[in-house]
Amino acid sequence: MEGPNRSFMRLQAPIWNLLEDRYFRMEMSGWERLPAEPSLLIGIHSGAALTMDAWTLCSQWWRHFGERRILHGTAHDGLMAAPGLGDYMRAAGTIPANRGAIEAALAAGHDVVLWPGGEVDAMRSWRKRDTIVLGGRTGWVRLAIRAGVPIVPVATIGGPETVFVLSEGKRLAAALRLKQLLRTERLPITLGIPFGIAPELLPTHLPLPAKIRTELLDPIWLDADPTRAGDQSYVEDVYHDVERRLQAGVDGLATRRRLPIFA
Repeated sequence: MEGPNRSFMRLQAPIWNLLEDRYFRMEMSGWERLPAEPSLLIGIHSGAALTMDAWTLCSQWWRHFGERRILHGTAHDGLMAAPGLGDYMRAAGTIPANRGAIEAALAAGHDVVLWPGGEVDAMRSWRKRDTIVLGGRTGWVRLAIRAGVPIVPVATIGGPETVFVLSEGKRLAAALRLKQLLRTERLPITLGIPFGIAPELLPTHLPLPAKIRTELLDPIWLDADPTRAGDQSYVEDVYHDVERRLQAGVDGLATRRRLPIFA
């Protein structure tokens, strides 16, 4: 399992550093909580088709560790297959959000960050900007148990303010049969630039300069017995523990927000 293209990451680093420092004014904390061994990071992300809180997390990781510790972002198959965008993501070390790819990365000694809420999370309404959405999916808990790695929750705020999702567009997506065509049940209606109010499935906006705050929370050490992956009660307990910790982390970060976008 290869990591990001090193030459590519070095080449683009000045651009991302400028975006993080000046445009998004990103604050990232909790590095001291990260376990020494490879981990499965579990987070939330928002911003419709451009989840800048996810992009900046991966960029900050490279900035912090360089080649010493590799983090793989994960993405929907549709994004990975998109011309240009998919090529860019692969060069940055992104892998498909499926069991085989994630297990291979962890087995190679790399870290992986997963956003279990997927498009439901990324396209949630601005009114729910500080609400944790993991989508009820528990496969990642079983994956971490089988791989024998700790789970690190990642709290973040600011992503929902890079574009305002006015409606999640569930009825519109159903009318257009997007679930059958593109495996998505959302077609969000966003307010952003340059198009104002518009539907968005692929990126149609320029992210607003929202302040992004991200924090690595305390790791969760799982039962070392791999058969626990088949214990539904245990799996659900871990799921809800991560959910609670993430919500508490987001609530804590939100207390530092003074104004949407600007602070």
